[in-house]
Amino acid sequence: MGVLRDHPELALFVCLAAGYLLGKLRVGPITLGGICGTLIVSLLMGAWAKVTVSDDVKTIFFALFIFSLGYLAGPQFFANLNKKSLRYFALCLIEVVCVVGIALGLAAAFDLDVGTAAGILAGAATESAVVGTATEAIGKLSDLTQAQITQYQGHVATAYTVCYLFGLITIVIYTSQIMPMMMRINLRDASRELWEKMRGTGGGLEADEREALPGMVGRTFLVTVADGAKVSDLERQFGNRVTVEAVKRGSEILTPPPPGFELTLSDLVLAVGRRANIIEAGRLIGPETPAVPGLDTPLATQQVSLTDKAAVGKSLDQLTVEHPEIASGGVYVTDVLRNESHLPATPETVVQRGDVLTLVGARSSLGRLASKVGAIVKNDATDFIYLGLGIACGSLLGQVVVKFGDVPMSLGTGGGCLISGLLFGWFRSRTQTFGAFPPQAATTIKDMGLAIFIACTGLVSGPQAGPLLKEYGALLPFAGIAMVLVPATVSLFVGRKLLNIEKPLLIGAIAGQQCSTPAITSVTQVAQSSVPMLGYTITYTLSNFLLPLTGPLLVGILGA
Repeated sequence: MGVLRDHPELALFVCLAAGYLLGKLRVGPITLGGICGTLIVSLLMGAWAKVTVSDDVKTIFFALFIFSLGYLAGPQFFANLNKKSLRYFALCLIEVVCVVGIALGLAAAFDLDVGTAAGILAGAATESAVVGTATEAIGKLSDLTQAQITQYQGHVATAYTVCYLFGLITIVIYTSQIMPMMMRINLRDASRELWEKMRGTGGGLEADEREALPGMVGRTFLVTVADGAKVSDLERQFGNRVTVEAVKRGSEILTPPPPGFELTLSDLVLAVGRRANIIEAGRLIGPETPAVPGLDTPLATQQVSLTDKAAVGKSLDQLTVEHPEIASGGVYVTDVLRNESHLPATPETVVQRGDVLTLVGARSSLGRLASKVGAIVKNDATDFIYLGLGIACGSLLGQVVVKFGDVPMSLGTGGGCLISGLLFGWFRSRTQTFGAFPPQAATTIKDMGLAIFIACTGLVSGPQAGPLLKEYGALLPFAGIAMVLVPATVSLFVGRKLLNIEKPLLIGAIAGQQCSTPAITSVTQVAQSSVPMLGYTITYTLSNFLLPLTGPLLVGILGA
């Protein structure tokens, strides 16, 4: 015990390892998750070993977490601020109004201190970020002594832990089992039917999956039918959607052949293009042959961010006409990435500013096309200038205090860095030529920042856990369940009767407004489909911005 007390960094990482191990335990579809597991372990260790961790450690890692969260969500958050997503935004407002209202009601009815009320809100809403924003806001209350601040901050963590457990179980069972029964649907069948209606939008692949039939292919053909045809005439027959990359005649290989080159019997031709066009080309050239040594030609791949204003709002088919480098120049668009969502690269796909186009083709043509429509994406290493500037701006924004009557309101470092992350992430997505923060790096920093912040909070709060549980032991489970059921039920009614949201999407959206990854995991397992995720991603992004701001709001009202 003395070793842990003398070396808090050792206690910190022991809590991290043991907490994530505890979080892997599964009961049916429910797992605690690493964050809740870490908080439980750190509370127990804090009560037992009395470990002291500097508040600066908590502040720094929480800033890293909340900025990364905002940075990742920024592009999709601003993309969702449109008329189409307005109905989903209403669900998030229902969540915010309900949880804040219930927390204020419980505080008044049971004379709860500000820390317990904030912990109930954070836990029942299953939003870990509220722990940080509320804890920070409590530390700024001027009429509290340091001992009271420490006590109330400890109450946040304890109340969060208990309410989180009951809130998590409730939202998982309610969304995956009870809601389909209430709406009288078979979630699996309803999701399949909705997918058939939306099928034209295309589907995505998991991280470990690859297309069994890739859209763009290269094939070698033995010239029989095309004897005497010129290369340019052959390409023109397919609207320049097939290119002849190489021709082998005897021992001579032309890479690429001149447009006026005339094919002759027994030439071997390497043609590149979309699968359907290549199959048709085979009928006009001759029989397909196995790969021919020396005839293959390497194709380069580049990701280009679309910044050309003239190209915005046009289909890939229109771009092909306006830019001869596409297709006729041997360059093909194989993927369109928009806000981390992959769109099918069909001729009808309309591109927008900030879309990332994956181009495949000859390196010289790639360079010419990239310079015309945008810029090559730079995302291979973190731009620490941009990252540091973003967190610094967020910290400064968090220091601004605005008074509403007698209620002082401040975003704090957490709220400021969240808004800064959203803006910096969105601004980066506009061109993607600066401010690189690779998704893997951002996710790692986000998870590590939250885990260490939660471990620090638990270690410091451990001594206050016992007295609070004795005083409010029966109230906390009830609060955790009620604060899930009330907003979810209201959203279910409003979503169906007033907003006409499709039932599978509505269930996913309600899981998203609660920011509950275990809930959507359970829902998609029951549905045997990823369709509910389409509703989940919108509300999850919006709630990840709105719910952390409820911490300072609640503390400001109760503290006044």
